[in-house]
This record gives sequence, C-alpha cells and structure tokens, in this order.
Amino acid sequence: MKKKIHLLLGMAVVTCGLSFTSCSDFLNVEKYFEDTQSEDKIFADDMYTLQWLSYCYSRLLGDNIEVGHSRFCPQNFADDQVFSESYGRYKAYKLGEIGYGYSYSGYYQNTWKWSYAAIYQATVLINKVDANQDFTQEEILDVKGQARFLRAYFYWMLLRRYGPIPLLPTEGIDYTKSYDELSYPRNTYDECVEFITSEMLQAAKELPEKRDNLNLARPTRGAALAVRAKVYLYWASPLANGNTEMSDFTDKSGRILIPQEYDESKWAKAAAAARDVIEGGWYKIFTVKKRETAAQGDYSYPKTIIPPYNEKFSDKPFPDGWADIDPFDSYRSLFNGEVFLFNNPEIIFSRVVNDNAANLDDLSDYSDVVQLVKHQMPSSIGGWNMHGMTMKQCDAYDMADGKPYDRTTGMTGFASADNKADRPYDNLEDGVWLGYANREPRFYASVGYNGARWNCTSATGTGAVNVINKQVWYYRGETDGRSNSVDRWLVTGIGIKKYVNPSDCANNSGSITQKPEPALRYADILLSYAEALNNLTTTYEIPSWDGNTTYIVGRDIEEMRRGVKPVRMRAGVPDYDNDVYNDRNAFFEKIVHERQIEFFAESQRYYDVRRWKIAPEHEGGQIYGCNVMMDKKHAEAFYTPVRVTGVQTAFSRKQYFWPMNYDELQRNRNMTQAPGWQDYD
Repeated sequence: MKKKIHLLLGMAVVTCGLSFTSCSDFLNVEKYFEDTQSEDKIFADDMYTLQWLSYCYSRLLGDNIEVGHSRFCPQNFADDQVFSESYGRYKAYKLGEIGYGYSYSGYYQNTWKWSYAAIYQATVLINKVDANQDFTQEEILDVKGQARFLRAYFYWMLLRRYGPIPLLPTEGIDYTKSYDELSYPRNTYDECVEFITSEMLQAAKELPEKRDNLNLARPTRGAALAVRAKVYLYWASPLANGNTEMSDFTDKSGRILIPQEYDESKWAKAAAAARDVIEGGWYKIFTVKKRETAAQGDYSYPKTIIPPYNEKFSDKPFPDGWADIDPFDSYRSLFNGEVFLFNNPEIIFSRVVNDNAANLDDLSDYSDVVQLVKHQMPSSIGGWNMHGMTMKQCDAYDMADGKPYDRTTGMTGFASADNKADRPYDNLEDGVWLGYANREPRFYASVGYNGARWNCTSATGTGAVNVINKQVWYYRGETDGRSNSVDRWLVTGIGIKKYVNPSDCANNSGSITQKPEPALRYADILLSYAEALNNLTTTYEIPSWDGNTTYIVGRDIEEMRRGVKPVRMRAGVPDYDNDVYNDRNAFFEKIVHERQIEFFAESQRYYDVRRWKIAPEHEGGQIYGCNVMMDKKHAEAFYTPVRVTGVQTAFSRKQYFWPMNYDELQRNRNMTQAPGWQDYD
C-alpha cells in the first residue's frame, strides 16, 4: 500500500476518534461524522480508511484475545489448568457464572459489545471503500478482504461462545430508527455458519497469499480458508449436528436454532475445507534441527535427547520420523518467542503484540501471552505463581515410547545417579520425583514440575546468580510453595512452562520475550482433517475452494495419517498402528487425547469438550493435584493425588453456551436467552 500502517496490535491504534462501549453504541457514529466530516470524505482518503480499519483490529484485543490469562480468557481454563487468583472467582467461573453478566459480571467480559461494534465498522468499510481514489484496485481489494475477514472472524468468536447469534444486515443499517426497531433475533446455527464460511471464502479471493513482516497481523488467503475449515468442523460436531438436547434453544417465534437432524455430509465439507489449506502449501509444521551438542548452556539449550528407538520412525528424517529434529525444542520454540512470527511457518493467524517487555511494570493488559507467562512463572523469579496444571493434564502426557502413563505402575522414588540408566529420556535433577521420568518431549516443554529448572538467563546484576538456572520447588515451606498469607501459590503443586522462554525472567532486571499468540496454527488444521475423515461412512465429491478441482472425500486411512503423523513425528512419539486407524471409536479417543496434549493452554480444549459433548465427563469431574500441604521432609506424600477442594467443579447443560447478559436482553426485546440461563422476563 502507498501509506502502510504498521498494525502491530499491541501498539496504540488510531481509531479515528471513535469510542464504543456497548453493542448499541455504534449508533453514535453518525453523530461523530456530523461533528467532523462525512463518511464519503473518510473513505476517499487512504489514511483515514486505514484508521477506520485499525479500529476493527483493535477489538481483537482485550476481552477478545484467545490465548491469555484468566482475567481475559476464562475459556483458556477447562479441566487442564487452574488459577489461584481468587478461589471465589474461580469457583464462580467453573460453575458457569464468572464474567457472563451474572454474579461475577465485572470481570472483563465485553466480547459481545466489542465484537458487534467491530462488525458494524467492518460493514461500513466494505460498502464504502470502493470509492477510495488514493488506493489502487489491488489495494482496495485487500482492504475489503481484511474487513470481510474481520467481520466473519468476530462472528466466529461469538458463535463459539454464545451459540446462534444475530447476523446484522450487510448493506448497512438505518440508524435513524430507534434501537427497538433495530433489534435483531438470533439466526440459526446453520445460517451463521453459512454466512461466516461464505464470507471467508470471498475473503480468500480478495486477500493475498503472503504478507511482509510489517503486516503480520493482517490475514492472508490461507488464514481465511483455515477459519472456514474450523467453522465447518464445529458445524459437523455433535453439539451443533443433530443435537436434540438443544431443542429448546429457540428464537421468539419458537424456531429451533440448533440443527435437530444429523447430517454426515457436514463432516465431508469440514474435511474438504481443511484439505484446501493443506493443498495450498502455505504452512508446515515447525521444527528445530537436532542439536548434537549443548548450546548457550546445558540447561537452556541442551543436546538433543533422542526418543526411545522405534524401528519405523527413529532413523527417518521429518516428517517420516524424527531422526533430524529435536522434538523437545521443536515444540517448545513454537510458542516461547524463540522464532519470530514471520519465520514461523506453522502460525496461521495471530494477534501480534508489541509490548517491549523489558519493563514489566509498563505492560498493559493487552500483552496477552506475556501476561500469561508472568502468571505462570514462580514467585522466586518474579512471577505471580498463579496458574497451575491439573494432575489430570500432567498424567495425560504419555511415556517417551508413546505408551500411556500409569502412575500405579510407573517408577517410584526420586532421581539420582543410581537410576539414571533406567530413565534414558529425561534430564531430571537429583531429587525430582520419578513419576516425571521418561515422559514424552511435550511434557518437558509444558510442565513446570516440582524441581524443574527455570533458566532465567536474561537476569543481570549481583542477584542474577540466585535465579539463573534456578531449581524451583513447590513443597510447603519453600519460597514457591503453599502459603496461607497470599494467594500466589499453585493449588495443584504443578507448574506450567509452555510459552516460557529460557531467557524469561521477571526480576533482577530480566525481561520476558514477546510471544506469538497461537490463535490458529497448522497442526490444528491437520488434526481437524483427520477427525473429519474419521466420521465418514461413505464418499463425497466436494469442490475445492476455487473450483479448480474436486476432492473425493471418504474415510481414507492414509489421508487420516496425513493429518496425524506430522504432529506426532514433531513430538517425537510413534504414529498410531493400523488397528487404531481402522477403529472409528479408538481413533476418536486418540484424537481427543492428542488435542488435549498438543493444544494445551491454547483455548482449544474448553471448546473441544463442548463441541464433542463430553464436557460433563471432563469439566464436571473433580480436580486433583499434589498434596501441597506436605513439606520436603514428607516428599513422597507430596505426590499423593488429593482433591483440590477450593476449586471443585460442576457442569450443567447451560454451560455449553455463554448466557446473554441482562442489559442486552433488556435492550433487544427480540433476543432470547441460551438454554438453562435466567431470562429476566
């Protein structure tokens, strides 16, 4: 573009003087232009047009971030992690109350009103930008494609959270009418999916295939097609495909909003949409080359620990095996800022945050992943020591040879030089519990277990020696262990290392590296492809997104392996045997497990267990952790599973969708409440 705006979304974004505070506040936009200048003049100028567009981008931040700490992202916490910022707040959230307009309504949940404000803004731009004489036709097409993508993306975020939602007119709204006359009812789930996917398809035709490194936050063709594939996947899943238990989710006229009849062809469309992204060749699984010797210190970048020998995979290069890659560092570096987003071939869409995180006190709440990391880091290295992993999640990580972990038959005792030969795949320090030995690479990249090292290599000054390569313990009485005087201790006794860079340190003049938000990445598309194929009992002919070819879509084991194998190989664990691929139910259980591990702490599991309708089993279960009452003298007892009574959970049908808050129900008399929630009528 002639005059580019560097849209790093954490920066102050020019919004053309507009400020929306509720879903209906975009009614004020006409008054703004009466006081300044007309819409026609705004969209005749390239800079004003881009400022208008930047407002849409800005509403992807704050309450609309998808990966972040608990204040903004309650959906980032399912049955896999907990937060200890407030037991009362956590309990309210787990009971489906926090942030949804009810007992804990003050906790940063403005996603409804912010999304609709941005949807309006994008609609105006789409209808007006063709008149711009400063842009070339190619630039107009790109700007329109961005606005179209954003409009559909906001609808997509709303659909996942609230279920069927109102679709606003695409040709503009007559704001001379009263708000009551502008009230719109919910559309059906099918109508929402049809609109979002058709808009993403059109956006794919308008957007470029690549962006330069000054425009990383802008969507591409592949991003539009990837979101389209995700929307189709949710549409095909049990929550929205023949869900007779939601027959009471209706509009004011009594029209049922959730499809009541199962349609297998929806899975075929989901598979074909995922294949569109795969065949595009725009993305690939990120890997790090095998490291023959330690680099930058033994703890920070150790020599590659080779997974247990497997005759099918150990001697083959990626993606047929893991002979030439470091599985641990491949997964760790994908999230921790080690590689710049422009050079990361796996991230499809991300909010780019320019937080200049050297001074942590200056970080705003918009610094989502950086703030998430600070919530995870132990107090002794300057973190807030608040986000912990559940024992269920910790035990879900397999052994290094790919076999399930079983704490009843696993190794007991503690690591020492005497038992090193019995644990070939780990670098456990002496004194660490042997239940953490010989686990798969993603375990060590994600779990801040008791006794793990936190590298903190950015620390400087005389106190740096106390935090660099610090071994952190969560026993009672230790600096990072249980405390009765503050809430900054891990209620499960299990920390989280995902997103943490070896250099990250929050004290001793250290810094936290900027992180890419993995809102959507290629591994998700690959596993979604395999999942969709698994649900087919016949074959379908589905045209590609551009109509240039036709896919023959069916339950093809080799195509399913095409989706699963690269993800497993990067992780350094064996692919499934044919008996798993041949068994529809067994393969589904493997997909559930693989997504739980691969997408831990990425706001995926919360939605996955709901779309599969297995949330009562998983989110309704009791939360277990280590016995954090135990001190180091009673180390064995620390690892005895105990119920975390302060954060016990329940799951009821109403928690499948977020409720409409009281104010919106009062303003929009055509709006209906989600099933199970109070109507206030």
